[in-house]
Amino acid sequence: MKVFRAALLAVALLFTHALAHAEILTVAVAANMKFVFGDLAAVFTKESGIAIQPVYNSSGKLVAQVREGAPYDVFLAADMEFPAKLVESGQAAAKPEIYAYGKLVLWTLNDKLDLGSLAVLRDARVRKIAIANPKVAPYGRLAMNVVHGIANNHGKSPSADIMSKLVYAEDIAQVAMLVDSGNADVGLTAKSLLMSSENARRGYWMDIPGDEVAQGAVILKYGQSKHGEAARKFYDFLYSARARAILEKFGYGLP
Repeated sequence: MKVFRAALLAVALLFTHALAHAEILTVAVAANMKFVFGDLAAVFTKESGIAIQPVYNSSGKLVAQVREGAPYDVFLAADMEFPAKLVESGQAAAKPEIYAYGKLVLWTLNDKLDLGSLAVLRDARVRKIAIANPKVAPYGRLAMNVVHGIANNHGKSPSADIMSKLVYAEDIAQVAMLVDSGNADVGLTAKSLLMSSENARRGYWMDIPGDEVAQGAVILKYGQSKHGEAARKFYDFLYSARARAILEKFGYGLP
């Protein structure tokens, strides 16, 4: 019995030592990836033994944090422009590559609204329309383009009606929170957030016709210098068949 206990203690000590020295990657993740990234990280860690610590925010704010010295290893953006800016400033190891195409949807919990077309945004029952801040969130810019397109098609200035209904969220994930809490009647949000188990089959949504959002990833200079091999493994995994299947499940288009 003493020998058995000693063996168990030795195994426990080895396991504790391994955890203490396990490599951890810190990944800056655009808010639209909030739910899907958990699945991606879980599969990658299981396969590689490398732990992942995600930091979620709008792409613009993540770029600002990197420029201020945040110790992020890899950046998964919501567009190609923000990671390209880090390449220009010398804070990314290489040019961004597209890992997914994001899609915008109109979402509501109100079963009385007709989501047959975007004209519903002019409905008097729609008093607040939530979109992400277009200054820092690529999905916010796309949502603003949608709003302007609707107004122009009807021959009116956007500020006449729809613009006055807009409420701005910090990022795309907060758009969903505003709709969910009742602080907005509808929201222009990422389809991936509605494909998660937390939001599945809740409310009503319609796909927004038009361009998808090309989303790019880069290994950051910090990650290259501090965790080069692990960062490269995760980056390669992101473009693997296993990762692509997960992204597709959450409604993303694939490059």
